[in-house]
Parts: sequence; structure tokens; C-alpha cells
Amino acid sequence: MKLPRYQTDPAQTRRYLFFTGKGGVGKTSLSCATALKLAEAGKRVLLVSTDPASNLDEVLEIPLTNAPTPIPGAPGLHAMNINPVAAAAAYRERVIGPMRGLLPEAALRSMEESLSGSCTVEIAAFDEFSGLIGNAETTREFDHVIFDTAPTGHTLRLMSLAKAWDQFLDNNTSGTSCLGPLAGLEKQRAIYENTVKTLADASATTLLLVSRPQLAALNEAKRTSNELRALGVSNQCLIINGSFETRCPEDVISQAMQRRGRTALETAKGFISSLPSFVVPLRPINILGLGGLRVLLDGDNEPASVPKHTSAWTPPDMDNLEALVADIERQGSGVIMTMGKGGVGKTTVAAAIAVTLARRGHAVHLSTTDPAAHLAQTLAGQVAGLTLSRIDPAVETAAYQAEVMHKQGGQMDAGSRALLEEDLRSPCTEEIAVFRAFAREVGQGTDCFVVLDTAPTGHTLLLLDASEAYNRELQRQSRSTQPEAVMRLLERLRDPAFTRILLVTLPEATPVHEAAALQEDLRRAHIEPFAWVINQSLLHSGSCDPLLQCREESEHRYLREVVEKHSARTAWLPWQAQEPIGPEALAQLAAATLHTSTL
Repeated sequence: MKLPRYQTDPAQTRRYLFFTGKGGVGKTSLSCATALKLAEAGKRVLLVSTDPASNLDEVLEIPLTNAPTPIPGAPGLHAMNINPVAAAAAYRERVIGPMRGLLPEAALRSMEESLSGSCTVEIAAFDEFSGLIGNAETTREFDHVIFDTAPTGHTLRLMSLAKAWDQFLDNNTSGTSCLGPLAGLEKQRAIYENTVKTLADASATTLLLVSRPQLAALNEAKRTSNELRALGVSNQCLIINGSFETRCPEDVISQAMQRRGRTALETAKGFISSLPSFVVPLRPINILGLGGLRVLLDGDNEPASVPKHTSAWTPPDMDNLEALVADIERQGSGVIMTMGKGGVGKTTVAAAIAVTLARRGHAVHLSTTDPAAHLAQTLAGQVAGLTLSRIDPAVETAAYQAEVMHKQGGQMDAGSRALLEEDLRSPCTEEIAVFRAFAREVGQGTDCFVVLDTAPTGHTLLLLDASEAYNRELQRQSRSTQPEAVMRLLERLRDPAFTRILLVTLPEATPVHEAAALQEDLRRAHIEPFAWVINQSLLHSGSCDPLLQCREESEHRYLREVVEKHSARTAWLPWQAQEPIGPEALAQLAAATLHTSTL
């Protein structure tokens, strides 16, 4: 389907712009490019990132703080990084500080980690940027305020229930992770309510949903769009970033990439046509610096040219997936987890490992939190020795929600129950509910190989660590016991002979840096990843398309960054002209080898 090009018209641009979407779709690049265009049109612009893993500094090539910083070479443009992690830490201390000396240390550690989840950070970010919207004085010198990463529907629903906070906090004894920080924010209510109203005001705000021409990213954009519309935020548009048309019609790789994009757009055409939608072409360079940002939106007159190597470039030493499996299988049983941001190919990597182990004669159980049809479609057939199951997040979460509501909601009034119900719709709730199901699956690793697609986050593992300490204190007093699978879970995950964690990434900035942050979370929980897997690399693709040749060149820095900075061991997987579906294709993907010949 043919869509218009995304352009920035200063005369039509609202005062507040919010860019939101899945990780890696280009939110930061597009928000920066839009801010630069407005500044070059004579507007005074403040660009704000609320992402805990922000790469705004990297894109603008200047260190940023939590105060507006002028951007050299772009008069009128200022940028800042809100650090919600630091804000969340301040909230935690505000809540926990008065209890120090009154509660056991184990209880304090459990509370502290329960207030370290994604929802607490989300609310801390909302508190920070609401001051830039709900209090007009703070940004009166700027014509436009542009946010990289918008609030989720969950956060907005939570803030819209502000009037019930007092009663909820007085009556709630569940220790839930999202609402604890709000105890210290009651004075902010008027600003929060004004912020929510401004977000829904089409004359003041536009929310830009950013996607890629990929079905998973488009589905995420659709989900976000529907959730925000239900809250009255209907002033939306869609930007599909990375649209690709090949210049080399005889090239298999570029033809396949073009075909995949067109298929995704055609499949999602109902959603795309439901709101103003635009495209941004795939560019041949990493979008870094003011020059790169200008190319992103206005680079059509700068055709991609094949890079001229002034010296030979030797790829770093990387294994194939089969080599990792050969080491993993020596233990005879255990758990393998694939982790990483959405869209990097965790399911494909998990399926390829499971098929390879099964073909080597091992009993393998493959489980996932993705829809079963997705994994079944990837396998596309039976494999001797391989069984398949799925943890249904909806089923697990519903059971957990019902349990909490039964235990906590009976003595609450209607307003407090509404807040508790909203809290239980948060990402943290699903995280914990799914985590309990993972404990059951991990226990099977004593008798066979268990391959888990989409593993618990580092925060969830830390929460278990803190909760375990608290549970030990409770057991000492009440002599109650937990199921063995739960009690031994952390021990098993920390055992490198039992659990092997693979961090899956793409050779691009955002996936690599988010995987590095996840690795740090795991290390805080005393879990060391076994290896990194770099997926969908164009290295040695042999494409004749000049844009893809330039994209291959841009991978070099991230391949080296992973191997030399982040990972003790790295496996490499090539971009596939045909999606690896079925046992044969998955086995071939696992066996794909990076030739170490010099480029």
C-alpha cells in the first residue's frame, strides 16, 4: 500500500509531541529529527527523553543531564534526559526510609525490590515529565516540547484514579509494586490531572505511534492505539519507519526484505488506514549526529553508495549456534533461556536450539510465553524427542489477579478496589504471574533439556531474591513452606551448570544497549549469561543493493562492541532470505558459519 512521506510542518505541529512504540523502531531518531526540523524553522524546541535506557546522548552526540542543554549547531534546540531510575530510587527511599529500624532488614529489602519494577519507574517518569506539561511555567520559553517515549495506558489510567489514592493507601496491605510510590506524590495531583487532560487535548498534543514494516511492531502500535483511544487520547498518527524498496531487483536478499515489508503492511492495512499514516524510508547510515538526522527525513537526494574500504576489516571471533549447543549438551540436562528485547528473534533462536538438541538425541521440552501458534508455526512439524507447551500469560495473570482480589479486596471500598484492580492490570503483575509458571517449567530441567523462550526479566529475578529473604523470615516464625520448585528456583538459575542464558540481539544500537542493561540486571541477581547471540546480521550477505551494503558496514561497530565489551562468548546468525520455518531450516540456521575471510 502506498503511504505519504512523513514531514514536519511547523505551522501544523502541536505544542506537545509524544513518540511511542516498541523498542528499536526508531522513536529516538524520529523525535530528534523532528525537533531539529522545527528548530531549523525558527522554533524554540525542548526535546525530552523519559526512557531509562535512553540513547538521546548517542544520537545527538552530546552528554545530557536532567536540565535543558543547548545542542551545538542547532540554535533553538535544547535536550534533556529525565532519569526515572534515579527518581524511582528517591521514591523508594521516601517510602521505606521511615520504616528503617522498625522492620527486619529482610522485609525492607523485599519492599525495596518490589518498588524497583517497570511500573514504579514508569510512574517516576510520569512524575518528572508531568512537571513539564502540567505546569506551564516550566517550559514557557519553548514553542514545542517533544517527548521520546510516551506514558503507557496503564500509567494514565492509574493517574486518572488519583482521587482514590488516600483510601487505597490506607486500606491496601498487599505491598503491590505500582502504587507504593504514590504515597509521596499526593501534592502533585493537580499537575497530574492537568497532564492527563493535556494529553487528550487534540489542539495541544499529538501522539505519534512509531512502527517498522513488521507485523509484530504494527500489532504493538495497534494495541497501544486502542488502549489510548479508550482513555480519550485519540489525537494519534502512525509513522512506519524503515520502509525499503530495493534498487537491485536480481538480489535475493533485498527482494526478500522488500517482500516481507509489503506483506506486513498489507496484513495490517485495516489498522493503518484507521488513522493518519506516514512512512520514512530505510536509510543507509546509522542515524547519529545532526547530519544523520537531516538524512533521516530529507535524504532522498543522497543515494546510498557502496562504502570504500581504506583498509581491510576482519570480523571479530564469533561461533555459530551449533557450537553453543555442543557445549550445552555436555551436562545432559538443564535449562536454556533466550532473553532480549522484542523483535530480535528470541523465538527463532529458542526453536533452533531445541531442534538441534533433539536431533542430537536428547529429550527436549520447549516452552514459551508467546502465542502457541507462533512457536508451532516456527517449528512447522513434529521433531522426535521434542515436546512443546506454552505458558499462557492471560491465564496465569487472571489466576493471580483473582487470588489477590480475594485476599485484599474484600475489605476495600469501591474506589480502593478500582485502584487495586488497575494495579493488577500492570505489566508487573503479568511479570510475577508468568514467573511463577516459569518456576514449574524450570523444575523439569533436572530430567531433560528445557528451552524457555522469553525468560523472566532481571527485575523479576531480583524480586525473587528479595522475597526469598523475606519468606525465610516468615518461615522462621510460622514454619510454613513453599513448593520445592519455587524454593529452589533462584539456586537453579544461578547454577551455570544447570541454566544457560542467551542474550539475543540485533547488530544495532538500541537492541545491543538494552541487552547490555539486561545483563547488568542479571548480574545484580548473581546470574551470569552464558553467551550473546547476534541475529539477522547482513555481514557477508553478498547483497548488490547499495543501501544494504551500507547497512552491513554500519553493523561493524556493534559486532565489535558486543564481542569486545559485553560478551564472554558470542554466536552469530545471518539474515535469512527465507524465514527459518520448519526443522530443516532451523537446523541449517544453527549450523550457519561466519567465514573469517577479510572483507
